[in-house]
Amino acid sequence: MNILTLLMPLAPLLAALLIGGLHFFQFLRGESGEKLTSRIGLTALGLSFLSALALAGAEWAGWRPSAVYDYGQWLHSGKLNIDLALKAGGFNLLLATLFSLLLLIVMRFSVNYLHKEAGFHRFFFILSLFSSAMSLLVLSANALFTFLGWEVAGVCSYWLIAYAYDRPVAAHNAVRAFVTNRIGDGGFLLGISLALIWLESADWQAINAEAAELTRNDATLLALSFALAAFAKSAQVPFTPWLARALEGPTPSSAVFYGGVMIHAGVFLIIQLQPLFEQVPLAMLVLAGVGAITAFYGAWIALAQTDIKSSQAYAASAQLGLMFVECGLGWWTLASWHLAAHAVMRCYLLLTAPSILHATHGRPIKPVPPFLANCRWAFTFALQRGWLEPALDALLTKPTLRLARDMRTIDDRLIDPALGVPAPTMRAISSLAQWEERKMGANLDSEEDRFAQGSGLAGKLAQWSSTLMSWFEYHFILRGLGRESIRIGRRLGRAANRFEHLLQSPRYLVLFVLIVLMAALGYQ
Repeated sequence: MNILTLLMPLAPLLAALLIGGLHFFQFLRGESGEKLTSRIGLTALGLSFLSALALAGAEWAGWRPSAVYDYGQWLHSGKLNIDLALKAGGFNLLLATLFSLLLLIVMRFSVNYLHKEAGFHRFFFILSLFSSAMSLLVLSANALFTFLGWEVAGVCSYWLIAYAYDRPVAAHNAVRAFVTNRIGDGGFLLGISLALIWLESADWQAINAEAAELTRNDATLLALSFALAAFAKSAQVPFTPWLARALEGPTPSSAVFYGGVMIHAGVFLIIQLQPLFEQVPLAMLVLAGVGAITAFYGAWIALAQTDIKSSQAYAASAQLGLMFVECGLGWWTLASWHLAAHAVMRCYLLLTAPSILHATHGRPIKPVPPFLANCRWAFTFALQRGWLEPALDALLTKPTLRLARDMRTIDDRLIDPALGVPAPTMRAISSLAQWEERKMGANLDSEEDRFAQGSGLAGKLAQWSSTLMSWFEYHFILRGLGRESIRIGRRLGRAANRFEHLLQSPRYLVLFVLIVLMAALGYQ
């Protein structure tokens, strides 16, 4: 059982390393290597699925109970012990089995779909790595290794959105989706940090068991930190726009990432923390409120989309919003079944999107109710996707860019000319002297003033004399004033630090905090 459990994340990881290594050393190239690449990936995912199926069958038949398998200690410090452990049982094992099956189906679909594509081997490498990351995310009994799978899956998502990296739109959408998800990662890291500080453990079981011992405020902050991570990962308002951008990648990656597997990671995280959230009524209310807003927003925006992928993206966000509503209302079993059913259905719809377009060609779409059809502002709102992304740009992105330009201007025009780049004090004083020389027009480094260095025998004599005088001046005059120079330099350094602190006025600090959503980390 230990080996079967470990095989689920390990087999796809080994396949990814093998495909990547062979392709890097040019043993797998072009169409001739497609068969070997696909066999490696399919074999690994087949082993992962069969292992999960065997474990699930043994559990359902009553041959073995749900268990947590420990594969060794990763970190020990004082009372803190972090082990590499996998939970092979319950909802975790059910979801791992379902996800491995969907990944296997999508990989087999990709063999034909991406035939003769330039990035065939790269796609199979990324998909194998993603499969390993999702298995680790779902099965890990420890928040740190869940976060590791969470991050690797996010990086794979970035790579596949930018699959056609030579297209500016694909690269731009990949960056937008990647940056948006990093906001949620901040919440995840905060939750892990608070759990380590307050509970001295990062095990999911310990976090859930000891949640009742926390004060109301501490439990609320811990739950909301993980909720932020879930909202970003599962494309809830205000993070919803990244999902439509993410569908820029190939159809198989869209189906498995944003239809069947990764998009549900946020809901899975909330379900896994059920005991913690049940201790915090405010967090349950936030789950239900954000989910309801997202469900309404996604359903409304999907009505006006003119391409099948965008309509599927907003329909998926609406369904995910309903799952958060179910969690917020305490309907955990319903949310679990909803997650599994939606993963299968949405993955199928995205895989068959081209066939759906072919089958429905020429058929009129179902008309909306008259009260909506005659409401111009409602149609405009849906067509513009609620202006959500432009609003976020206006509130966060553009102020950040303006602030960066302001700070760059201050550095270039005031701080750097006066004190130079961060360096020892004497170098800063030297930079100040050079600045004064340039200001007076005595720039000896320029091409125009190169004649001042002299040429021929007279020029060499002048240079040697200058070198000798410089040596004498430094060793017999400047060294006697060295302590005073250092003292002056330190004063200038302290003055520069005070000046930079003054630049970091509250409005700048607040703006930075709002942008990166790290106020809680500062609180910590």
